[in-house]
Amino acid sequence: MQSSLTPFRVAVIGGGPAGLMAAQTLAQGGARVDLYDAMASVGRKFLLAGRSGMNITHAESYPDFVTRYGNSTEALRPMLDAFGPSHVRDFVHALGLETFVGTSGRVFPTEMKAAPLLRAWVHAVREAGVQFHMRHRWLGWRDGALRFSAPVEDGAPVAREVLARPDAVVLALGGGSWARLGSDGSWMPVLAERGVALSPLAPSNCGFDVAWSEHFSSRYAGQPLMTVAVIARDAQAQEMRRQGQFVVTQGGVEGSLIYALSAPLRDQIAAQGATTIWLDLMPDWSAERVADELSRPRGARSLSSHLQSRLGIKGVKAGLLRECLSKEQFGDAAQLARAIKRLPLRLERPRPIDEVISTAGGVRWDALQGTMLKAAPGVFVAGEMIDWEAPTGGYLLTACFASGIAAARDALAWRQHTLTPS
Repeated sequence: MQSSLTPFRVAVIGGGPAGLMAAQTLAQGGARVDLYDAMASVGRKFLLAGRSGMNITHAESYPDFVTRYGNSTEALRPMLDAFGPSHVRDFVHALGLETFVGTSGRVFPTEMKAAPLLRAWVHAVREAGVQFHMRHRWLGWRDGALRFSAPVEDGAPVAREVLARPDAVVLALGGGSWARLGSDGSWMPVLAERGVALSPLAPSNCGFDVAWSEHFSSRYAGQPLMTVAVIARDAQAQEMRRQGQFVVTQGGVEGSLIYALSAPLRDQIAAQGATTIWLDLMPDWSAERVADELSRPRGARSLSSHLQSRLGIKGVKAGLLRECLSKEQFGDAAQLARAIKRLPLRLERPRPIDEVISTAGGVRWDALQGTMLKAAPGVFVAGEMIDWEAPTGGYLLTACFASGIAAARDALAWRQHTLTPS
């Protein structure tokens, strides 16, 4: 049994948002913390994600906020109750940065970028006493010790192996997307060998492949579809409708509106081999109004000119109608009107994991007691390596923060339990 006077030594493996938050919370709780990361610096994915605007959380009502985690809402809710959207803003303010709420309800630092936030945060974590070990890639365990591949020392021909024997471990190794930034899922076989129950990693917040014709792809790739709605089916085969925008890519579709529906679409493709969504190209118009405008005489004008004149449909929207409809359907006013309000689009497959924003899968909730691995007492997990997913909009980052704090608090409580005589 440890003495209460012995420093509680914890290794945090992974320097993303969940790992940094766990390390800081542990150090503030009196632990001696060593943070290990395979990259040359921490927060690589965090920095890239915030390059065009660092969305830290969302300002919608909390009862609505917690529903964004789908099947994992019940498991995540205690963590989010302890550190939710308002706590995220307080945390950023404590680092000396201000925040504001955008028109969509997303919350950003005033400077918009991730770099100033990360710099201030890393400084605070170092000030708390956390020791950083960069370019240390975790390899698993050997005789109870953590194994790391560490940087080559002066004169050494190959990378050296470093062993560490902390009292507890927090794993915050991310999912499987953006491997070049450190989240490569290489921890999956290591934990599987340890007997941890895992779900396969799967793409989340992802684009999808569509079998565009060469003509359409070459002409419209990169074009945004503004003010459209997507109709799709959920897991219970009930139709759901979302309005927003997305982008046509060289081989498919991507963007915020597609990402918001990606989980059920991905699951349908896995079960059926493909799935269909329907596009409403004029979501602010009724079907009757569209049909009425199309039925008006067009005189000598072409049908394309008529579409643009009466409905404002041109460019990529007009191209989609020609791409997805036969010549006969396009030329029939009634069928064309129906297609404008409900144009079917077949999605072939999600984009590869390494291209997507986040991943589902990982350590299953039933493999955990709190955040501790049942198969490895004293080992806690946090962040995206747990099997949950959420849409973009600050939900992912908030849950990473919250689970990092939960893992740290669970580790501190576990230490107290091991000190208490039975």
